[in-house]
Amino acid sequence: MYESLRAYIEKYASDTFSETDFEVVKKTFTHKRFKKGQFLLQEGDVCKYNAFILKGSMRLYSVDAKGIEHIIQFGIENWWVGDRESLTMLTPSKYNIDAIEDTEVLLITSEELQQLTATLPIFSKMIHTLNQRNFSASQKRIHDALSLTAEDRFLELQKNHPDFLQRFPQTMLASYLGITAETYSRIRKKALK
Repeated sequence: MYESLRAYIEKYASDTFSETDFEVVKKTFTHKRFKKGQFLLQEGDVCKYNAFILKGSMRLYSVDAKGIEHIIQFGIENWWVGDRESLTMLTPSKYNIDAIEDTEVLLITSEELQQLTATLPIFSKMIHTLNQRNFSASQKRIHDALSLTAEDRFLELQKNHPDFLQRFPQTMLASYLGITAETYSRIRKKALK
C-alpha cells in the first residue's frame, strides 16, 4: 500500500529513501477507505488532512448560492487532494471533498506534514517540487478559465487528461470546465467528429 507513495516521493524528490526514513513516513500516514459519495471534507469544517490517493477518485468543489456545484479539482491515483488554505491557516473551508468512486487514501495532518518536511530532506525536496508544480498548474487553470473559449478548454482537458472523459460523468466535467452540461455535450459531439 505504501509503495506507490514511496515511488511518488522519490520521483518528485529525485532521490531515494533509506529504509529507516521510509519507516518514519509509513508510521506518519494513516490509511483510510471512503465509499462513493463519502466526504473527506465538508464546507464550513476545518480541513484536517491532506490525502494521497492510492485507488479511486475524489473531487474538491464548492456550491454557490443557487445550489450549483463548481468543481475546482479532481483527484485520481497518485494525486493529492485537500484544501491547502484551510489546512494551513486552520480556517473553515469553502469547499467539499468527496469520493467519486470507492477510494483508498493515505492521510496526513498539517503538523505531520511540517514534521516530515523539517526532518527528512527527501520529503522536503518533494514538497518544494510539488509547490512549484501546483503554483504553475493553478496559474494555467486560471488563465485558461479567463482566456480560452469553452471549446478550447474542452480540447485542453481532452489533450491533458483523456482518461477523465471516460472516467467522470459529463455533468462533473462540465462543472470542472465552467460550462453547462448542454454546452459540454455539444462541444464533445463536435470534438469527437
